[in-house]
Amino acid sequence: MPQKKSTKKTVKSYYGADSITVLEGLDPVRKRPGMYIGSTSSAGLHHLIWEVADNGLDEAMGGYADTITIALLDGGMARITDNGRGIPVGIHKVTGVSALETVMTKLHAGGKFGGESSGYKVSGGLHGVGVSVVNALSEYMKAEIHIEGKIWVQEYKIGKPQKKIKAVGTTKKTGTIITFKPDPNIFSETEFNWGKILDHYRQQAYLNKGITIKISDERSNHRKKKFVFYFEGGIQSYIKSLNCNKNIKHETCFYVEKEVEDSKIEIALQYNDEFNENVLPFANNIYNQEGGTHLVGFRTALTRTLNSYARNQKLLKEKDENLTGEDVREGLVAIISVKLKDPQFEGQTKGKLGNAEIKTYVEQIFGEAFTIFLEEHPKEAEAIIGKCILSSHARIAARTARASILRKGALDGITLPGKLSDCSSRKPEECELYIVEGDSAGGSAKQGRDRHFQAILPLRGKILNVERARLDKMLANNEIKNLVIAMGTNIDDQLDISKLRYHRVIIMTDADVDGAHIRTLLLTLFFRHFRQLITDGHLYVAQPPLYQIKQGTKTEWAFSEEEKTKIIEKFGGMPEDTKDEENPKEEKNAGGGKKVEDNKKSNKKIHIQRYKGLGEMNPDQLWETTMNPKTRIMSRVTIDDAALADEIFDMLMGGDVAPRKKFIQTHARKVANLDV
Repeated sequence: MPQKKSTKKTVKSYYGADSITVLEGLDPVRKRPGMYIGSTSSAGLHHLIWEVADNGLDEAMGGYADTITIALLDGGMARITDNGRGIPVGIHKVTGVSALETVMTKLHAGGKFGGESSGYKVSGGLHGVGVSVVNALSEYMKAEIHIEGKIWVQEYKIGKPQKKIKAVGTTKKTGTIITFKPDPNIFSETEFNWGKILDHYRQQAYLNKGITIKISDERSNHRKKKFVFYFEGGIQSYIKSLNCNKNIKHETCFYVEKEVEDSKIEIALQYNDEFNENVLPFANNIYNQEGGTHLVGFRTALTRTLNSYARNQKLLKEKDENLTGEDVREGLVAIISVKLKDPQFEGQTKGKLGNAEIKTYVEQIFGEAFTIFLEEHPKEAEAIIGKCILSSHARIAARTARASILRKGALDGITLPGKLSDCSSRKPEECELYIVEGDSAGGSAKQGRDRHFQAILPLRGKILNVERARLDKMLANNEIKNLVIAMGTNIDDQLDISKLRYHRVIIMTDADVDGAHIRTLLLTLFFRHFRQLITDGHLYVAQPPLYQIKQGTKTEWAFSEEEKTKIIEKFGGMPEDTKDEENPKEEKNAGGGKKVEDNKKSNKKIHIQRYKGLGEMNPDQLWETTMNPKTRIMSRVTIDDAALADEIFDMLMGGDVAPRKKFIQTHARKVANLDV
């Protein structure tokens, strides 16, 4: 049958010169803030503080300042002060306005271009957009400059100056004070996190030895707090901090600091008896999460130097294989801090360093200094080499175990685990893998899922704690082995993210203590051995409801105690904490965790069902609340601070009981709903 000819006319859209939109000044920043600060979530909000304070740290790196102060104020404002030279206030010959206004309102305007004569030999703020971006994304900003005996002030709203710069007094000090309030129309949240700021500037104080960083919380709705960080030992003190509560393999911490050309190289390292590597690379005080050329140079020199020493000292026999990079990095804690004149970062968030010459500098300086260290400290050298050789033996054993367990074809979907209920789709970008606790929850999830894109893998009990287990022992654990095969990526150094069969891997455990423990064990496994899944945004945690609340034919779900209270109030009930204890309005049934509460307004009883296990839910309930993409609540797992995450996993899952006990005692009162 011939198709009916369409009578619909094609409308040509006009596209001419006047279709081109030109964004002037700081408009591009407000239009696409994520391009400049990464996101408009909590991470982007705090990036505003980092950008402003980085200017003070740049002054400190240049030798012009020694104190930076960060204060959190009422009204969602922050104030950052440094005692550097102060932003120049004279008229800029190109823009015709003050240098301060130019810096605050023009992108790529600052003292970080054009060599040393422009003001900075070394700087973290490469692009010159830092403070102007903060200005653009702030509802209000005030700049107060102490320079040449006068105090100069200018105020801005949404990046626009309100008046010309003016002198308001005299001073004997020099420096810059920036006060700003993030724009709530840009950011999804505008309350600064004290802990995040504290952790960040503790790290910055380690990286800038001899510099004082003061942080204070002056908000009236918070407890007043003040911290001062000052580390004379710099990154050596940082290494000791990272190795706190760990069994170190050698007392003397290796350290080298040297300048070459226009760059400064600073490296410290120490080994412990753990199985994990913790190497933190920095360029101009900025943590490079994706590494870069300085990390490549360090790793190359480390492997070559240890192999050379082990061969010369006959610690490796002729028939022995050379130590690999994996062998020499087990239990390694190291800081690589480079400071260079013209850093080439990938993107404004500076996740990876690209300067080719830095690889050569780091490789040469570190290789020579570490060779001398090993020769001058034979006991330390013997302990390090012994640790590496033990790691080599374990690697060979793990390779044998991996070869026998992960047979050819197993990771290509031919031999998938028998417990895996796979989905029908073969498009990884639309597929999800639910890791569930136990056969009961697995049964409900299998029946309730959408078989087209949702796969279910039930776990039997608690998986192995991988914090203190090598790969061969891990792969002998059936639950871990099944997970590795199901995901298809392989593990550790052979991890291939391109072969991931599901682009959303979702941990779904019960809402009780055991469920929380299993979730923590799984997070430890992913952080230690599948970290790229986290950094690439593939790992999630499902949030099942805590309560089902029914009144007549109406049913609602509460995912927290606060939601439960609001729903009860909406149904006309009374919050539990306001009830008369002598005349209780609820009674506990014999089983199932149900509560029944009288409702005075409608005379209809409110039934409250507490769900501790996913298996208590019917398949349709589990789908509606936890698995349906349109209604579910999920949290994506991210890593904001790798060093802090490493420390927390080591404390919670490591072998030392004392710090874990202290952590539990410190935070016990914060647990809102504990099932014992």
